[in-house]
Amino acid sequence: MFECPVPEPVSDRIQMAHGGGGRLMNDLIRSVFLNAFGTPSGGVQNDAAVLDFPPGRLAMTTDSFVVQPLEFPGGSIGSLAVHGTVNDLAMGGADPLYLTAGFILEEGLPLEALNRVVQDMAAAARAAGVRIVTGDTKVVERGKGDGIYINTAGAGVVRHGLEISPSSVRPGDSVLVSGDLGRHGMTIMSLRAGLSFGEGLESDSAPLHESVAAVVRAGIPVHCLRDVTRGGLTATLSEIAESSGLTVKLDEVSIPVREDVRAACGLLGLDPLQVACEGRYLAILPREHEEEALRLMRGCGVSAGACAIGRVEEFGTAPLLMTGRLGVERVLGMPSGMQLPRIC
Repeated sequence: MFECPVPEPVSDRIQMAHGGGGRLMNDLIRSVFLNAFGTPSGGVQNDAAVLDFPPGRLAMTTDSFVVQPLEFPGGSIGSLAVHGTVNDLAMGGADPLYLTAGFILEEGLPLEALNRVVQDMAAAARAAGVRIVTGDTKVVERGKGDGIYINTAGAGVVRHGLEISPSSVRPGDSVLVSGDLGRHGMTIMSLRAGLSFGEGLESDSAPLHESVAAVVRAGIPVHCLRDVTRGGLTATLSEIAESSGLTVKLDEVSIPVREDVRAACGLLGLDPLQVACEGRYLAILPREHEEEALRLMRGCGVSAGACAIGRVEEFGTAPLLMTGRLGVERVLGMPSGMQLPRIC
């Protein structure tokens, strides 16, 4: 025999009825989501958004976010969802325009916590210059979720004719990174483990599209762009090198890692080059454009620490090599296993 549970009295926590399509769901949408994101279609709430789109190639992406804890120094699952989606579009050289947001909420989630996450997401979207134009909400039973999961889609326009892909990488290219590595992953790990590595350690989560646009709009023929997320620098460059059929050689001394991150990794037995970021990217481009690209990247706050860390060569002994601090060259392989689960 099936039972239809009667909603609990209105409270400050998510109930199953908030996902049931009735009054509580409508109240939730109006009081939390529309309050933060607004209504894009003249106040009409439709299941799909019809949007004006400027001339150009269309870029689309989708992503899901399940990070724990929901809030952390430097951001939350809400701001991270915006940054991660915007950055995926930026890595294709696109100007992000629109996002969607699907929320899977767990019964018992405090509405105060949901409001903080949603407001953080709205602020991140405003700062990135994108609009959250449509969304969806589902509620799962207590114990069947982890507070909040967020699924996004993103749409943007590509206003250039570059083919930004590992297949465009050529021998002689320079490898640039937009800033120091590993802060997001170590921030999340320190919170999970209940460890403190100093008050200054916080996530590097940030939108990257303005930094990328500064380089692309200057006419620099960028060959490849990648954000340094799961698997860190090692995984990202291993994938690029293997896809291109070339070898990437890194200079360890040139790779920026903050001392607090390096110390935290040493304590936990982690390799900082395999720790995820959420606000850093790699740019691979012809060496003759290296200095101009670095100047443009350093002119944007999010990539003020940009530097050159290596070069691309014809395929040699392995796809990814690194010259260490003592001058010894070693092979870097694709990370196996999972060092830091659920960092995004």
